[in-house]
Amino acid sequence: MFEFDPYHVLLTAAGFSILASYWWPRFLSGREPAASALLVATGLVAFSWVPGMPAAINPVESPRVWELAAELCVILGLFGTGLRIDGLVGLGLWKPTIRLLTIAMPVTILALAFVGWQVAGLTLAGSLLLGAILSPTDPVLAGDVQVGPPGEGGEHPVRYALTTEAGLNDGLAFPFVHLGVLIATAGALTAGLFAEWAFRDVVYRVIVGAAGGGAIGWLLGKLLFDWPRNNSLSRTQTGVVAFAGVIFAYGATELIEGYGFIAAFVAGLVLRREETDSRFHERLHDFSESLEHTLTAILLVALGAALPSLWPYFGWPEAVIGLALIFVIRPVAAWFALSGTGFKWRPRAVVSFYGVRGIGSIYYLAYAGHHVELVDEGALWATVAFTIVLSTTIHGLTAGIAVERATKTV
Repeated sequence: MFEFDPYHVLLTAAGFSILASYWWPRFLSGREPAASALLVATGLVAFSWVPGMPAAINPVESPRVWELAAELCVILGLFGTGLRIDGLVGLGLWKPTIRLLTIAMPVTILALAFVGWQVAGLTLAGSLLLGAILSPTDPVLAGDVQVGPPGEGGEHPVRYALTTEAGLNDGLAFPFVHLGVLIATAGALTAGLFAEWAFRDVVYRVIVGAAGGGAIGWLLGKLLFDWPRNNSLSRTQTGVVAFAGVIFAYGATELIEGYGFIAAFVAGLVLRREETDSRFHERLHDFSESLEHTLTAILLVALGAALPSLWPYFGWPEAVIGLALIFVIRPVAAWFALSGTGFKWRPRAVVSFYGVRGIGSIYYLAYAGHHVELVDEGALWATVAFTIVLSTTIHGLTAGIAVERATKTV
């Protein structure tokens, strides 16, 4: 007789969800829409009838597995994002990025914390964590708005700003996540605690993350292209070294208490400077992107499967927070941050609106939930899940057309 082994049911449902999410849109449009929202939806449908499945992967109860999966996905995305960027020098090239990171991001964190506190009644630690968790744009789900693969060129300022912002703000959100965890652990924010946080989590870890990533990116370049010159590793054309390089950069930097997310992006950025015309960079990028897409698909299907376990925590305050971020807080903060950058209204509006949220937010919340008992953890997960679903739907279905039109504007 047939026996329905739960493991085989799991594989069947996951495979069906991923295939359907990439296949169904082909009947609706010649344009390639983002599959992210469909992956969540098919995960919800496919696993809703599997007994015990939502409870088994409930992120509130089991944050560690979500933390590890999202962590690997994000560092692959950050490394690949660094590899994509062909040009580093240009008049005003980094000005939009710097303003997005130094103005829009802190304003977003504070605004989200205020809304979480006033609307959802979150604690100080919970509201600060909410702001830090949802503030970074995502390097994984934002492929439609970023620059193309290595060597493609044509890096329009709109795509360049969104790409470099996504590459750096994941790491720069970490100090605020740590601050939220410190407050949740200590119960209050004292002057001594703030000074310790500012030196260790802001100054030291950011500098070490950037320096560590730069050093390892340089070393990877030498290992791949120069040592030995006549029989370099790049001749093997194996993309697996991209995976080895990114986990080495991330792990080594974390060992010396630097931010591995910053290191992963900077390592890709520095490696791209080595043998800039080599087609091997495309091979490295394609391999890391394939791994990233695989992990992303699994995570989004799992998020859909976990939604029933998060529904008890979801209400109008959580919906208000997600809607406010996508339609008000991020667009307004970024719009004002981009003043004086030379963007016309359409490119400025596109950069302001298309701050995609996704896998990075899952990682940060799972990280916080693993390291400290959060009073508002269920509400935080419900808020993050709703925001990701909203972002992948609204941004995913419109980004391609919007960015294409914006890049035609000088």
